[in-house]
Amino acid sequence: MSAIFPKWTNRLPLMIIVGGGLFATAAIAGVWYYFTPKYFLVGYQPIQPVAFSHATHAGQLGMDCRYCHSAVEKSWFSNIPASSTCMNCHNQVLKDDDRLALVRESAATGKPIPWVQIHRVPDFVYFNHSVHVNRGVSCVECHGPIDKMEEVYHAKPLSMSFCLDCHRNPAAKVRPADKITDLNWQWSPDATVNAQQQKAFGEKYVTDHRVESLQNCSACHR
Repeated sequence: MSAIFPKWTNRLPLMIIVGGGLFATAAIAGVWYYFTPKYFLVGYQPIQPVAFSHATHAGQLGMDCRYCHSAVEKSWFSNIPASSTCMNCHNQVLKDDDRLALVRESAATGKPIPWVQIHRVPDFVYFNHSVHVNRGVSCVECHGPIDKMEEVYHAKPLSMSFCLDCHRNPAAKVRPADKITDLNWQWSPDATVNAQQQKAFGEKYVTDHRVESLQNCSACHR
C-alpha cells in the first residue's frame, strides 16, 4: 500500500521549527540593531509647548548654557530652567508677546511647562552630567550644535558604541574648562594644527585631571 504523503513530509515539523527559529533570530537581531538610538532616536524633534530657539539665545545672544541649565556642573542631570528664569529677561524683553503666554502663566501660577524630553538614556544606564562637564567634555560632544538649532533635535546617537568611542580616547574630546559652553570653539581653523594642539592638550589634561578611560560595564551599568 503506497504512502499517502511523500517521505520528505516526515521532516516537515523539524523544518518548520528550524525555519521559525532562524526567522525569530533574524527578527530579534534586526530589532536589536535598528531600534538602537543610532537609528531610532537621531533626528527626533518633538513639538514643544513653547517655541524656544537655542539659535537665538545660545547662538545669536551668546547666552551661556549654564544660565538656564544651572545644575549641569553639580548634578547628574541637566535641569530644565524654571519659568522664573525665563522671566528674568522676559519681564522686559517681549514681555507681552503672545508666544510667551504659557511662560508668563507658568511663572504666575507655579505650574510647570510640559516640555517634551528629547535626550534620554535607558533606565539601566547611569550618566552623570557633572562628571563629564567638570572633566572637560563640552555640551556639543553629546548634544550637537545646540546653538544653531531653532528647535532642539536629537543629534547624536548616544548609543553604547558612541559612548565607548569617547571613553577609549578621552584626550581627543576634552577642552579647556572655560571653553566647555563655547560650542563653536576650536583650537585653530587649520585642521592639522587643530589636531596637533588637541592631541597635546588632551594627553596633558587627561593626566593632570586624572580623567579615567573607563570601559568596564559597571562604569555605566549600575
